[in-house]
Parts: sequence; structure tokens; C-alpha cells
Amino acid sequence: MALPKKLKLMNLFNEGNSYLGETGEVTLPKLGRKFEKWRGGGMNGAVDVDFGLDDAITEMSWKLGGIDPLVIRQFGVTSVSGIGLRFAGSYQRDDTGETSAVEVVVRGRHQEIDFGNAKSGDDTEMTIKTIWSYYKLTIDGNVEVEIDIPNLVEKVNGEDLLKAHRKNIGL
Repeated sequence: MALPKKLKLMNLFNEGNSYLGETGEVTLPKLGRKFEKWRGGGMNGAVDVDFGLDDAITEMSWKLGGIDPLVIRQFGVTSVSGIGLRFAGSYQRDDTGETSAVEVVVRGRHQEIDFGNAKSGDDTEMTIKTIWSYYKLTIDGNVEVEIDIPNLVEKVNGEDLLKAHRKNIGL
């Protein structure tokens, strides 16, 4: 029997600024694809045709204790890749003690900053929703997934899934 690797420690960086001790929670981006059913003439059933990335995957939300002027100053950034966030997590198996480094890097902009409830004497926490245009997942130094939407790059396990398409359209 083996035990899974579980998140033991984490940190979040905003433009290189560490939120160690301030980050309450990070909801990492989902990976998803957009499929549409196709049933052509002579087909006895439908197949799902892959139309690329799902439109709903580009969200990363995260929470900070208190209030942070840096995040507020970033509200309204106009570039789709104007803000860089980096999640660094240390996962560990409790049966072997083996650890893994997991890093998620995104570039995007904040869609929403929720200041939560303000009540004297109660915990305060702000929630930020960042919409990304660039995403990279690295596990133990290996880049597993890299997506750069504006530059038409999508790599999984080192394979560039859009290389032929870029060539076909003259890029």
C-alpha cells in the first residue's frame, strides 16, 4: 500500500514578492478541453472533437489575510499577461517521506478583488480572482504543461501540440 503525496507547505509570489505567512488558500487553475459532439454520415455514434482549451480554465483564485496595497494597485492592469504569480508547493508522502516540488506560474490580470467582511475583532481576508493567459506547471523540475494562449503555444510532457498548426498558418 502506498500513500499519496499531500501538500505540506506552500508559498505564493506576486511579481516576486513573497506572501509566506499571508496566503490563506490558493485554488490552482483547472486543466480542461473544449469538446463538441460530431456525428457524420455513416457514423453509428458521435465522437467528441477537440477544439482546444476550455474557456473556463483560465481562472486562479487566491486568498490573503488582511489587505494588500500591491494587489489593489494591480487592479486595472491592461495587459492580458501584466501580472505574474507563482505558487510553490511542497508535497510529501507520509509512508516514505518522499517530497515533490510543485510550481505553477501564471501571467494574467485580476478580474476581481473581494475584500470580504469587515468587522472589528474578526478575521479579515481578501479573495483575488486572476485570469491568466500564460500557465506553466512544473513538478520536480520537469515542465509538465505550458500554455501561452496569445502566442499559440500548448506543450504537454514536452510535446508541442500546436507546432504543426502554427506552421500550417504561416507562423
